[in-house]
Order: sequence, then C-alpha cells, then structure tokens
Amino acid sequence: MGQTITEKIFSEHVGHMVHAGEIVRSPIDMVIGNDITTPISISAFNLSGAQELANPDGFSIVLDHFIPAKDIASANQARISRDFAKKHKLKNFFDEKDMGIEHALLPEKGLVVPGDVIIGADSHTCTHGALGAFSTGMGSTDLAFAMITGGNWFKVPESIKVVLSGKPGKHTTGKDIILEIIRMIGVDGALYKTLEFTGSTIEHLSMDDRFSMCNMAIEAGAKSGIVAYDEITKEFLSDKNLAREPRIHYSDDDATYSRILEIDVANLDPVIAYPFLPSNGHSVVQAVADKIKVDQAFIGSCTNGRLADLKVAAEILKGQKVHPDVRLIVTPGTQKILREANHLGYIDIIVDAGGVVSNPTCGACLGGYMGILGDNEVAISTTNRNFVGRMGSRSSKVYLANSAVAAISAITGYITDPR
Repeated sequence: MGQTITEKIFSEHVGHMVHAGEIVRSPIDMVIGNDITTPISISAFNLSGAQELANPDGFSIVLDHFIPAKDIASANQARISRDFAKKHKLKNFFDEKDMGIEHALLPEKGLVVPGDVIIGADSHTCTHGALGAFSTGMGSTDLAFAMITGGNWFKVPESIKVVLSGKPGKHTTGKDIILEIIRMIGVDGALYKTLEFTGSTIEHLSMDDRFSMCNMAIEAGAKSGIVAYDEITKEFLSDKNLAREPRIHYSDDDATYSRILEIDVANLDPVIAYPFLPSNGHSVVQAVADKIKVDQAFIGSCTNGRLADLKVAAEILKGQKVHPDVRLIVTPGTQKILREANHLGYIDIIVDAGGVVSNPTCGACLGGYMGILGDNEVAISTTNRNFVGRMGSRSSKVYLANSAVAAISAITGYITDPR
C-alpha cells in the first residue's frame, strides 16, 4: 500500500513503515515556543525536575506577540523565556535584537527543513509544511514533554489531497486559494487531517503563497498543511544555512486519501472572508457590491507579512493617499523583510501614502496591541482569523483578504477589487 508524504516523514522518523491512524512516538527536529506559550512550558519543564533540554539545538524561542513589551505583564512574561534561554545557553533565541514573527523568521533562518517533524505551541505552526515538512501546533505541556524527551506522541493523520489546476489570475494569491478551500469544506472540514496541496497550480505559486496556504490549514481544522519539495522550494533554501540536511519525500501514486478535492483556480476571484468565520468566503465582486466601509486596513501577520505582501502594497499605494477615514497599518514579518522592503523603497511609499509601518509583531492579529479595533469598527485584514472580538472590541468586524485588496481598500475607504 502506497504512502502519503506525511506517512513517509513519520516512517523515516520512527524507523518503520506507518500509515494514517497509527499512534507513534516520533523524534522531533524543531520545537518552537513564543512569549505567550513558552512560560507555561518552562513551568512544566521545571516541575518535572528536568535539568537539561533533550535537544537544545532543536528548540527555538521567538518572542513575537507582545515584544517590545507593551506593559508590565508582558515584560515579566518575556523575562521568563529570556532567563531560561540564558540558563540553558539556547542559541536559537530571538527577541528585539533579531526579531520576527516565528513562522516567518524560522524558515528565513534555515531552522525548519524539508522532511522535518516540527511542533510549536502555536496553532499556526502548520505554516512550515510549505517546505515539505510535517509541522503542527500542540499545547504548552506537550511542548514541555518534547523539551524533556526530544519527542512526542502523534496519531498519524489521514490526508486530504487538494488538486489545484490552472494559473491564478492577477491579484489572486495563495491566500485566496486557502480561503476558497475553507469556504468549500468549512472550519472543521479537515479535522485532524493533513491538507496536501498538489496539482499544476503549485508551479505558479511562490514560497510566500505556499506559506500562506499552509498557515491557514488550521482554519479548516487541519492538523497540518504540506507542499512537496520542488524547484521553488530548492531556490528558497539555496541561500540558507540549513540546520539539517533536507530529507525529500513524495506521495506515492497509490497513496490512500480520505478525500480528493479538485479546484480550478484560473477563474478564482480574490476571496473575502466575512465575519465571523474564515469559512464565510465571498468573491471580492460581492464585497464591492455590498459597499463595505472600512476604518482600518492591516497588512501583516504570519499569513501575509512577507516581502511579496509589502511589494504589492507598495505598487498599489505608489502616488496615492490613504483615505482620510482609514488607518493603514503594515507589519513586516521579520527585520530582514523590513530591511529589504526599505532598501527597495516600499517603506517610503507606504509612509508617503499615509500608512504606518511597525516592528515585526503578532500584536494586531490577536487583538494584543498595535492596531486594536474600537467599538463597531471594521477592518480589512490580511490576518487569518475573524472571530468575534479577534482584533479588539466584540462589536468590531474583521474581513479577511489578500494584501492587494487591503491596500486598495485603504485608498478607497471601502472593500475594493484591486484588479
């Protein structure tokens, strides 16, 4: 019986052939913690009596949600991780000195590698599956178990094969493809499964598109998202000092899938997810007809804070002005992305148009800081969730979209078709 790429990754790690549904204890290549979740993991680690990390080089802490600290509580919270990193001489510790959103920073650093098993105490850890790795979110105490033992228990997930065909049109991106998938199958349509993205469309999708798609696999209930290694992956990794040698796997032709989903993206419009679920997707054409006025446009997050997002925003904003009634907030995913965007002139264009550019942070996405919505305010946002109160007041509304839609809407004051 053939295997999926996910089954092959676990088989290699546990040393024998496994299939979906089996319970396995697997070594983990990279464990990821952040400033919110890691203090809980550290507490559990200490309570266990453990003295040393099982795999120090396979543990990364990224302070990215409330850094620089927004208040006394977040400062004290960050200190727990700082003290732990110092005590254990952790080399993969990232704060203000080399900061970034964890799911943008670690691929940039070469710390997540094709063929890896990766866990993080953050639901969007599935982002790293874009590199051909198995990557998933787990709880903070699960993280502690991996810190202590170097591994963890998994139920090998079944896979849904998503076959994408056609070349995406102008301003239709990976974000729109994943929003369309979630619209089709719902927020629980891939519960505890892997979304395996395949088909002829993949060769037209940049790594930034692929990261966006795998990032939001969790919004369909999936355990992980994954894209097989190809020339685009190889090019992305070519300038990275990789932490490990890549291990390349491909699904067999006779692999078993729980479902096969076929989508022609050639005629797919940009997709807008209306409040209050990522599955509440509508064509941008419908959104334009609905004349949705916005108070804030946000471009950033682990979904869409990459260089391609800043590039398209700058192209649309060049020579334009943000609408007087709109706030435009742009958050680069990492310091490197910020520097490159500055070098290429994108930052000047955004600021000249009336936008504000922040340091890399998750803050606005989760309603933490740097972009909180007030009562009854409406945001067009490139983030990944639009639940009640997600970005601020419970009476506010968040519409999810790609970066081109967010940028043009900042200019017009209404959700607008960038085409």
